[in-house]
This record gives sequence, structure tokens and C-alpha cells, in this order.
Amino acid sequence: MAILRWVEMWDVAVVGGGPAGMSAAHAAARAGARTVVLEKATHPRYKTCGGGLLGTSLAAVSGLIDVPADDWVGRATFTLDGRRQIERTSDRPVLAMVRREAFDHALRKAAAEAGAEVRERVTVRGLEDAGGHVVVRPSSGTPLAARAVIGADGSSGITSRHVGVAYAQVDLGLEVELPIPPALRERWRGRLLIDWGPIPGSYAWVFPKGDRLTVGVIAERGQGAATKAYLRGFVERLGLSGIEPVHDSGHLTRCRTPDSPLRRGRVLVAGDAGGLLEPWTREGISFALRSGTYAGEAAAAGDLGRYESTVEAQLGTEMWAGRKLLAAYSRRPGAFHTLLATPTGWSLFARFCRGEPVLLNAVRRRSVRAALRALS
Repeated sequence: MAILRWVEMWDVAVVGGGPAGMSAAHAAARAGARTVVLEKATHPRYKTCGGGLLGTSLAAVSGLIDVPADDWVGRATFTLDGRRQIERTSDRPVLAMVRREAFDHALRKAAAEAGAEVRERVTVRGLEDAGGHVVVRPSSGTPLAARAVIGADGSSGITSRHVGVAYAQVDLGLEVELPIPPALRERWRGRLLIDWGPIPGSYAWVFPKGDRLTVGVIAERGQGAATKAYLRGFVERLGLSGIEPVHDSGHLTRCRTPDSPLRRGRVLVAGDAGGLLEPWTREGISFALRSGTYAGEAAAAGDLGRYESTVEAQLGTEMWAGRKLLAAYSRRPGAFHTLLATPTGWSLFARFCRGEPVLLNAVRRRSVRAALRALS
């Protein structure tokens, strides 16, 4: 087509430079594809995120980056709307805590070292099918064309709209980053807190990151005032309300419907752009890393259909289990809290955090599904 005579030509173009985008770029470039990443911001940049890395995330970046962990957590405190406190300790860490600006910047470096070209301060405004290529139009500058485009620009980005991703679950997350004095750092070092919240399906967290605490809550969208009140009360209850936040932010997480598309022609969507996250915990980093890698490998191989089947097989089952757990948890958070007071419950939590598919395996059991139906 005539339009392709005056645009840059690439094998793979990645829109978005977060974990999904950089994982996709690394995988595609490593496989020999000429790859470009278009990111609207400049790394390192702040991103609203709890920043807890599960074992699945650590496995996904093993050999790719040195994880810039601010803390490794082996102790946990659980409360039920501030009551019935449970303390648990593991003999080895269950989570790594990172600041997203450092984590994403490390992934950016890895993608570039693999051969991907990373362009920052580039906002994509349009995508156009050009037969064997997709034309990507930035807000300024020359368009480019690629044999495949991987969308990793979030659930409200242009690639998600282009593909037509449909969402079954939308939640509001609110978060503050609190600088803490040395005495509080020692109190929180190696320890997380999770509170099962008063709003159905909600919970709150405290994640330690050296000289900061990440404190946040998440709940179903549509209850903004109640969610804000939950965060405010949670911070006050912890005795942290007198600390001025370094960041005070919010974001929406969107979880796809089971039959939502992941591809339209030569455009794939990964991570948040595809609505890929765990519905109960709303954990998205491991889904971003894995789906980005799947997308990059499929795009480099020219087998785009493989991406959809891989995501459904590898991530779809985890999302199915998460939906079952969320339905039960929303109705009976006290039952989940009581389970964590038992050795079995704590073992399941710790093994889940370390990356074992214990929750998926449990929900696959008919007796567990019956129990979850009874709860929900």
C-alpha cells in the first residue's frame, strides 16, 4: 500500500512501557524481531501499585533483571476490619517489595539490552490496519508500521479500545506512599499487613519499602466515598495519619470477561490492556509479565493466534479460580480470616505468594467449589 512507502517499518511495535510492554519487547527482540517500544512517559516514573512481587513474578524475571527489592517479607498480620488480629511468620520470605519506578526502569534496561528500541514521550493516537501491517500514528512525528502491535498501555488505553476488550469487574484502588522515620522502619521491616475490609470484596494493605510504607485499599467501583473513608480510617487506625504522603493517588483496575477478545487482526493486548489480572487479589504484575512474554514470543514468530490460546490455557484458569474466590470472599470475609488462623490457611497463603498454584488446585476440587458456592 502507498501509505507504507513513507513510514518506518518494524517487525513488532509495543505500545506502553510497563511490565507487560517491556516483557513483550524483551521476548520479541531476543527472538530476533526488530522491535520498538512507544511509551508516553519517561522512565523512571511513579506508578500507583502495591509493588508486592509473587513467586510467579520473580520466576518471570529470573535471569532478566536483578530485582530491585526494598524489602523481603516473611511476617504477616491479618485483621478483619481492624479486629481479630492474626500474626504469622514464615521461615523464608513470601513476597518481594519493589517500587514500580525502579522495577519498571530495570525492565526497560533489559529490553533495550536485548535489542529493542525504546522511545519515550511518545503518545499513540491511532492504529490503522494496512493489510500485512498495522500503521501506528503518534500524536506528533512520523507514523510507523509493524507486522504486529502489542498493546500494553493499560485498560483505558487506545489498544484496549481498538481490540474491544470487555470488562466484567472494575475496582477502585486508592494508595498513599508514606515516608517513615527509622523507628517505624524497624517496626515494619519484613512485615506486611492485610485487612479484610468492610465493603464487600474490599481489602487494605501495608507494604514496607525501606524508608516508605505503601498503604492502600481496593473496592468495587461505584463506592468512591466509602472507599476513601476506608483508607482514611485505616491510616488513622495504624497511627500514620500525621505523615504527609509522598504520593496520594488512585486508579481503576479492570478485569476482562471470560470471552473478551485478546486480539484484533495484528493487534494483541497484554497485561492491564487485556484486562488480565487475578480477580480476587487484583494482582496484576505477574499477569503483565507473563502475558507480555507470551505476546512478544507469538509476535516474533508470526503466530498471533498462539498468544490467545496460551493466555487462556495459562492465565485463564487462574482468573476462573479468582472469580470463584472473590464471590465467596465478598459474602463471607470472616470465613477467609478464620481460615488464615489455621496452619493450613497460612500455608496456603504463603505457598500462593511464593508462586505455587495452590488456590487454583484447590478450586479445581469439587468439594472446594461446593464450599465456595455455599459461602457465596
